[in-house]
Amino acid sequence: FHSILLFLCRIILCSFSFASLTHALRLCRKMLSVFVLGLTLSATTAEDILNICMNAKHHKDKPGSEGSLYKQCEPWKNNACCRANTTVEAHNDQSHLYNFNWNHCGIMTEKCKRHFIQDTCLYECSPNLGPWIVTVDQSWRKERILYVPICKTDCEEWWADCQDDHTCKSNWHKGWDWSTGVNNCPEKTKCQKFTQVFPTPRDLCEKVWSDSYSFTEHDRGSGKCIAMWFDTSSSKLNPNVEVARYYAIQKGLIASSSTVELTLPLFLTLLLLSVLP
Repeated sequence: FHSILLFLCRIILCSFSFASLTHALRLCRKMLSVFVLGLTLSATTAEDILNICMNAKHHKDKPGSEGSLYKQCEPWKNNACCRANTTVEAHNDQSHLYNFNWNHCGIMTEKCKRHFIQDTCLYECSPNLGPWIVTVDQSWRKERILYVPICKTDCEEWWADCQDDHTCKSNWHKGWDWSTGVNNCPEKTKCQKFTQVFPTPRDLCEKVWSDSYSFTEHDRGSGKCIAMWFDTSSSKLNPNVEVARYYAIQKGLIASSSTVELTLPLFLTLLLLSVLP
């Protein structure tokens, strides 16, 4: 785009007489100022998409360092949308976050529960879910995630570790009996093994939170799926940063050639506005 800008400035300079050279230079400076403004607007948009918190019940307004987070939520401590007290509650059997009871069909096994804790950590803490945030009209939140591509191994291990546990519903977002203040199985439902309610890993990942997640054939390290489980010790980076960037590009939310780049329509529009009297 800077080449286009220089080319247009040359045309303008050649079109003006010597007496009007000062006006031509002033026009070029104006075009340059608008160009820089456009880049700044584009940069802000990209930053918002790739590093953002949902407008939801317990999320912070903006992501940032938390110093330390509790147990399984620790990988997000350097840049998190959650606070430390939220991560403590995420590990409780009946958390005050949403009064949700994991043990609605008997005691959930520890190996199964750890996946739901990790799921909660991802939802509450991740600043890398921007490409999948959508607006909703719900009393307890204004935004949610939809169709986040979860790594294949994460879904398969979640399903495998929970296959002997029990539940009475496939969609845990809605339809519970909340008459006691916590979720209980509604009438005319019965507790069944996870494998009966969720026959496949895809069923579990996609149905349990009403399409918040999407099962993929991609796996950890591919750069094409969000990892629930990752290690940020020893200066390792959060792999979901690049995954968010990849999908933001695929969705046309940011430019592909660099982190910050002005799109051609916006560039031409700004240039047009800059030369208008």
